[in-house]
Amino acid sequence: MIKHLKLPDTISSRTEYKKKFSLWEMYRAFVLIPGAVAKMIGNKITKSVDKDLIERVQLAVTEVNGCAACSYAHTYLALKQGLSNEEIYSFLSGDGNFIKQKEARAIVFAQHFADTRGFPKKDAYQAIINEYGEKKARIILAAAQLMMAGNIYGIPYSALQSRLKGKPYKDSSLMYELGMHGAGFIFLPIALIHGLLRTLVGFSNIRLDHCCPDGNPDNPTESTD
Repeated sequence: MIKHLKLPDTISSRTEYKKKFSLWEMYRAFVLIPGAVAKMIGNKITKSVDKDLIERVQLAVTEVNGCAACSYAHTYLALKQGLSNEEIYSFLSGDGNFIKQKEARAIVFAQHFADTRGFPKKDAYQAIINEYGEKKARIILAAAQLMMAGNIYGIPYSALQSRLKGKPYKDSSLMYELGMHGAGFIFLPIALIHGLLRTLVGFSNIRLDHCCPDGNPDNPTESTD
Protein backbone atom coordinates (compact mmCIF):
# COMPACT_ATOMS: atom_id res chain seq x y z
CA MET A 1 0.00 0.00 0.00
CA ILE A 2 1.38 3.43 -0.94
CA LYS A 3 1.11 5.54 2.18
CA HIS A 4 2.14 8.83 0.60
CA LEU A 5 -0.85 9.13 -1.68
CA LYS A 6 -4.51 8.27 -1.38
CA LEU A 7 -5.52 6.73 -4.68
CA PRO A 8 -8.78 7.83 -6.29
CA ASP A 9 -11.79 5.93 -4.95
CA THR A 10 -12.50 4.67 -8.47
CA ILE A 11 -9.25 2.69 -8.20
CA SER A 12 -8.89 1.82 -4.52
CA SER A 13 -12.55 0.77 -4.16
CA ARG A 14 -13.03 -0.81 -7.60
CA THR A 15 -15.38 -3.81 -7.71
CA GLU A 16 -15.91 -4.06 -11.47
CA TYR A 17 -13.84 -4.02 -14.63
CA LYS A 18 -13.19 -0.84 -16.50
CA LYS A 19 -11.75 -2.96 -19.32
CA LYS A 20 -11.61 -6.73 -19.69
CA PHE A 21 -9.16 -8.52 -22.00
CA SER A 22 -8.90 -11.95 -23.60
CA LEU A 23 -6.13 -14.56 -23.56
CA TRP A 24 -5.32 -13.69 -27.18
CA GLU A 25 -4.94 -10.02 -26.32
CA MET A 26 -2.64 -11.00 -23.46
CA TYR A 27 -0.39 -13.09 -25.70
CA ARG A 28 -0.35 -10.44 -28.41
CA ALA A 29 0.68 -7.79 -25.88
CA PHE A 30 3.37 -10.04 -24.37
CA VAL A 31 4.92 -10.59 -27.82
CA LEU A 32 5.64 -6.86 -28.04
CA ILE A 33 7.56 -6.76 -24.75
CA PRO A 34 11.10 -7.52 -26.09
CA GLY A 35 10.92 -4.81 -28.75
CA ALA A 36 9.40 -2.32 -26.30
CA VAL A 37 12.01 -3.09 -23.64
CA ALA A 38 14.76 -2.56 -26.21
CA LYS A 39 13.37 0.93 -26.89
CA MET A 40 13.25 1.69 -23.15
CA ILE A 41 16.84 0.53 -22.64
CA GLY A 42 17.93 2.64 -25.58
CA ASN A 43 16.11 5.63 -24.12
CA LYS A 44 17.95 5.27 -20.81
CA ILE A 45 21.18 5.72 -22.76
CA THR A 46 20.09 8.49 -25.12
CA LYS A 47 17.59 10.17 -22.77
CA SER A 48 15.57 11.15 -25.84
CA VAL A 49 12.29 11.11 -23.87
CA ASP A 50 12.24 12.38 -20.29
CA LYS A 51 11.58 9.63 -17.73
CA ASP A 52 8.82 11.72 -16.15
CA LEU A 53 6.97 11.82 -19.47
CA ILE A 54 7.38 8.05 -19.76
CA GLU A 55 5.78 7.67 -16.34
CA ARG A 56 2.95 10.06 -17.23
CA VAL A 57 2.27 8.13 -20.43
CA GLN A 58 2.07 4.89 -18.46
CA LEU A 59 -0.14 6.42 -15.79
CA ALA A 60 -2.46 7.64 -18.55
CA VAL A 61 -2.69 4.13 -20.06
CA THR A 62 -3.37 2.64 -16.63
CA GLU A 63 -6.11 5.15 -15.91
CA VAL A 64 -7.98 4.29 -19.10
CA ASN A 65 -7.61 0.52 -18.59
CA GLY A 66 -8.42 0.67 -14.88
CA CYS A 67 -5.73 -1.62 -13.46
CA ALA A 68 -5.65 -1.25 -9.67
CA ALA A 69 -2.45 -3.27 -9.19
CA CYS A 70 -0.58 -1.25 -11.83
CA SER A 71 -1.88 2.01 -10.36
CA TYR A 72 -0.36 1.16 -6.99
CA ALA A 73 2.94 0.06 -8.52
CA HIS A 74 3.31 3.09 -10.77
CA THR A 75 2.28 5.46 -8.00
CA TYR A 76 5.32 4.23 -6.08
CA LEU A 77 7.59 4.69 -9.11
CA ALA A 78 6.19 8.13 -9.86
CA LEU A 79 6.72 9.24 -6.26
CA LYS A 80 10.32 8.00 -6.41
CA GLN A 81 10.87 10.01 -9.59
CA GLY A 82 9.64 13.18 -7.92
CA LEU A 83 6.14 13.62 -9.34
CA SER A 84 3.90 15.38 -6.87
CA ASN A 85 0.96 13.75 -5.12
CA GLU A 86 -1.41 16.13 -6.87
CA GLU A 87 0.06 15.36 -10.30
CA ILE A 88 -0.15 11.58 -9.81
CA TYR A 89 -3.69 11.81 -8.47
CA SER A 90 -4.65 13.92 -11.47
CA PHE A 91 -3.36 11.34 -13.96
CA LEU A 92 -4.97 8.43 -12.12
CA SER A 93 -8.26 10.32 -11.98
CA GLY A 94 -8.09 11.23 -15.66
CA ASP A 95 -8.86 14.91 -15.05
CA GLY A 96 -5.83 16.19 -16.98
CA ASN A 97 -5.19 19.21 -14.75
CA PHE A 98 -1.43 18.64 -14.71
CA ILE A 99 -0.83 17.89 -18.38
CA LYS A 100 1.96 20.12 -19.69
CA GLN A 101 1.38 21.69 -23.08
CA LYS A 102 4.51 20.15 -24.63
CA GLU A 103 3.46 16.70 -23.40
CA ALA A 104 -0.23 16.96 -24.25
CA ARG A 105 -0.08 15.04 -27.54
CA ALA A 106 1.86 12.19 -25.90
CA ILE A 107 -0.67 11.91 -23.07
CA VAL A 108 -3.67 12.09 -25.39
CA PHE A 109 -2.04 9.45 -27.60
CA ALA A 110 -1.50 7.20 -24.55
CA GLN A 111 -5.18 7.52 -23.65
CA HIS A 112 -6.17 6.79 -27.26
CA PHE A 113 -3.79 3.82 -27.36
CA ALA A 114 -5.45 2.28 -24.30
CA ASP A 115 -8.94 3.13 -25.51
CA THR A 116 -8.27 1.29 -28.81
CA ARG A 117 -6.88 -1.73 -26.92
CA GLY A 118 -3.38 -1.23 -28.30
CA PHE A 119 -4.27 -0.54 -31.94
CA PRO A 120 -4.19 3.26 -32.28
CA LYS A 121 -5.36 4.97 -35.44
CA LYS A 122 -2.66 5.62 -38.00
CA ASP A 123 -3.29 9.36 -37.97
CA ALA A 124 -3.05 9.45 -34.16
CA TYR A 125 0.39 7.86 -34.28
CA GLN A 126 1.41 10.15 -37.13
CA ALA A 127 0.43 13.12 -34.96
CA ILE A 128 3.01 12.24 -32.31
CA ILE A 129 5.62 11.65 -35.01
CA ASN A 130 4.89 15.14 -36.31
CA GLU A 131 5.11 16.56 -32.77
CA TYR A 132 8.16 14.73 -31.38
CA GLY A 133 9.89 13.04 -34.31
CA GLU A 134 9.89 9.34 -35.18
CA LYS A 135 12.52 8.28 -32.64
CA LYS A 136 10.67 9.80 -29.68
CA ALA A 137 7.32 8.61 -31.01
CA ARG A 138 8.52 5.00 -30.99
CA ILE A 139 9.72 5.35 -27.41
CA ILE A 140 6.35 6.79 -26.35
CA LEU A 141 4.62 3.92 -28.15
CA ALA A 142 6.91 1.39 -26.44
CA ALA A 143 6.11 2.85 -23.02
CA ALA A 144 2.39 2.50 -23.74
CA GLN A 145 2.85 -1.07 -25.01
CA LEU A 146 4.70 -2.15 -21.86
CA MET A 147 1.99 -0.64 -19.69
CA MET A 148 -0.72 -2.34 -21.74
CA ALA A 149 0.96 -5.73 -21.26
CA GLY A 150 1.17 -5.09 -17.52
CA ASN A 151 -2.45 -3.96 -17.37
CA ILE A 152 -3.80 -6.99 -19.23
CA TYR A 153 -2.17 -9.26 -16.67
CA GLY A 154 -2.72 -6.93 -13.71
CA ILE A 155 -6.45 -6.36 -14.17
CA PRO A 156 -7.56 -9.98 -13.52
CA TYR A 157 -4.92 -10.18 -10.79
CA SER A 158 -6.51 -7.12 -9.16
CA ALA A 159 -9.93 -8.78 -9.47
CA LEU A 160 -8.59 -11.94 -7.82
CA GLN A 161 -7.10 -9.95 -4.95
CA SER A 162 -10.40 -8.14 -4.49
CA ARG A 163 -12.24 -11.49 -4.46
CA LEU A 164 -9.91 -12.81 -1.76
CA LYS A 165 -10.82 -9.76 0.33
CA GLY A 166 -14.50 -10.63 0.00
CA LYS A 167 -15.27 -8.05 -2.70
CA PRO A 168 -15.50 -9.93 -6.02
CA TYR A 169 -15.86 -7.90 -9.20
CA LYS A 170 -19.47 -7.81 -10.39
CA ASP A 171 -18.76 -8.93 -13.94
CA SER A 172 -16.01 -11.44 -13.18
CA SER A 173 -15.58 -15.09 -12.27
CA LEU A 174 -13.01 -17.09 -10.36
CA MET A 175 -12.38 -19.18 -13.48
CA TYR A 176 -11.55 -16.09 -15.55
CA GLU A 177 -9.27 -14.62 -12.89
CA LEU A 178 -7.36 -17.85 -12.27
CA GLY A 179 -7.30 -18.64 -15.99
CA MET A 180 -5.74 -15.30 -16.94
CA HIS A 181 -3.38 -15.44 -13.98
CA GLY A 182 -2.18 -18.97 -14.81
CA ALA A 183 -2.05 -18.37 -18.55
CA GLY A 184 0.20 -15.39 -17.94
CA PHE A 185 2.87 -17.65 -16.47
CA ILE A 186 2.54 -20.06 -19.39
CA PHE A 187 2.30 -17.47 -22.15
CA LEU A 188 5.03 -15.09 -20.99
CA PRO A 189 8.17 -17.17 -21.78
CA ILE A 190 6.70 -18.38 -25.09
CA ALA A 191 5.64 -14.86 -26.08
CA LEU A 192 9.01 -13.40 -25.08
CA ILE A 193 10.83 -15.89 -27.32
CA HIS A 194 8.35 -15.15 -30.11
CA GLY A 195 8.83 -11.41 -29.63
CA LEU A 196 12.61 -11.68 -29.45
CA LEU A 197 12.70 -13.61 -32.72
CA ARG A 198 10.45 -10.98 -34.31
CA THR A 199 12.80 -8.25 -33.12
CA LEU A 200 15.91 -10.05 -34.35
CA VAL A 201 14.35 -10.66 -37.76
CA GLY A 202 13.39 -6.99 -37.96
CA PHE A 203 9.60 -7.06 -37.67
CA SER A 204 8.12 -3.79 -36.49
CA ASN A 205 6.49 -3.35 -33.09
CA ILE A 206 4.17 -0.73 -34.56
CA ARG A 207 0.60 -2.02 -34.69
CA LEU A 208 -1.98 0.40 -35.97
CA ASP A 209 -5.63 0.48 -36.94
CA HIS A 210 -5.40 1.50 -40.60
CA CYS A 211 -9.12 2.16 -40.79
CA CYS A 212 -9.63 -1.52 -41.42
CA PRO A 213 -9.45 -2.57 -45.10
CA ASP A 214 -12.43 -4.89 -44.71
CA GLY A 215 -14.52 -2.07 -43.30
CA ASN A 216 -14.80 -3.73 -39.91
CA PRO A 217 -13.59 -1.36 -37.15
CA ASP A 218 -13.09 -4.36 -34.84
CA ASN A 219 -10.54 -5.93 -37.18
CA PRO A 220 -7.39 -3.76 -37.10
CA THR A 221 -4.24 -4.55 -39.05
CA GLU A 222 -0.60 -4.73 -38.09
CA SER A 223 1.80 -2.17 -39.47
CA THR A 224 4.85 -3.31 -41.39
CA ASP A 225 6.50 0.10 -41.07
